Amino acid sequence: MPIYTWKGRTRQGALKRGDMEAVNEAAVMAQLRAQSLLPVSVKAKSKNVSEYLAFLKQKIKIRELVIFTRQFATMIDAGLPLVQCLEILGDQEPNKTFKGVIRDVKAEVEQGSTFADALRKHPKPFDNLYVNLVQAGEIGGILDTILNRLSVYLEKADALARKVKGAMVYPTTVLIVAIGVVVLMLVKVIPTFEKMFEDFGGELPGPTQVVVNLSHFMQDWIGLTLGVVFAAIVAFLQARKRSRKFRRATDAMFLKAPIFGPLLQKVAVARFTRTLGTMIASGVPILDGLDIVAKTAGNLVIEEALMDVKAAISEGKTIAEPLREAEVFPGMVTQMISVGEETGAMENMLSKIADFYDEEVDTAVDALTSLLEPVMMVFLGGSIGGLLIAMYLPIFKIADTIG
Repeated sequence: MPIYTWKGRTRQGALKRGDMEAVNEAAVMAQLRAQSLLPVSVKAKSKNVSEYLAFLKQKIKIRELVIFTRQFATMIDAGLPLVQCLEILGDQEPNKTFKGVIRDVKAEVEQGSTFADALRKHPKPFDNLYVNLVQAGEIGGILDTILNRLSVYLEKADALARKVKGAMVYPTTVLIVAIGVVVLMLVKVIPTFEKMFEDFGGELPGPTQVVVNLSHFMQDWIGLTLGVVFAAIVAFLQARKRSRKFRRATDAMFLKAPIFGPLLQKVAVARFTRTLGTMIASGVPILDGLDIVAKTAGNLVIEEALMDVKAAISEGKTIAEPLREAEVFPGMVTQMISVGEETGAMENMLSKIADFYDEEVDTAVDALTSLLEPVMMVFLGGSIGGLLIAMYLPIFKIADTIG
């Protein structure tokens, strides 16, 4: 929330000044009049560099949002007024960025906005899913129930994301270490061996000569090589960001990847069913729910398929039929959704599918880790061991010559 420097006069004509946090200048003037002060001037206070850096450094984590949501639900259930809940949560929040957001929301509510509309002005911490569920809770008078449901959903979504990230930490670390060690050996260690071989003279074995040539290349072009790799990564990310066609092609490739593809599909199923089930159970219309679920899918192929499902439902079809035709989810998922539609227990069926696929993701992550561990060890040992063997071949030759 911005800070304003103000000047005002009392009824006796005395001049007072100070700083105040508010949404805008009009809010500051309203606060001054409420304090029986006549506003003279109100100006936005400029922030210094350290404040900007502090704002950039502090991000709102999912865990902080979960705690906020759960505590908010407890206070609402206890009968505390909405503004008082926001004031208490804002005062105790250690994250300065999140504290400012909560104070902004509180100020908007005090000025007459609904809680959902106030949250909508802060799309980074409070996405469309969060805002729409809160709006449904306000309309239905079950805000505490919705907030509890939201906190459970956020916790499970965060746990799912951490599982996938955790599975990628080990192979990524080993790969970076292996590349770093190989580059270090090529740039620093191999030249020492090369000088020793030159002193002895003679022709180098084929593998050794290849390693020496590679060492020359890395010494001469390491800066350019790193620049090309960095540029390629940036170009890839920018192409995904700017070209919808390229992003769709790469997303389709990711889903069909031999090792990671099945894992990504299971994560997508768990996210889709958990999100849609939470929204249906909270009273959000199915078309609005599908629109939000599609935009939060994280994969353009799945997003387009869900938008096609939404269009088909608006024409009077069931969810399962167009979802089956899209062929982005396993047949068991569409069959269980069909059963849920027929029995009128869609949200319960979606929740069961989400729980099942959460366990499937656990199993897939464990299997992936078990598979990648020996592969990465072989890669690390093979790359470094190959360099060492190539360097020791001339030494064996020299020893034979001396003998």
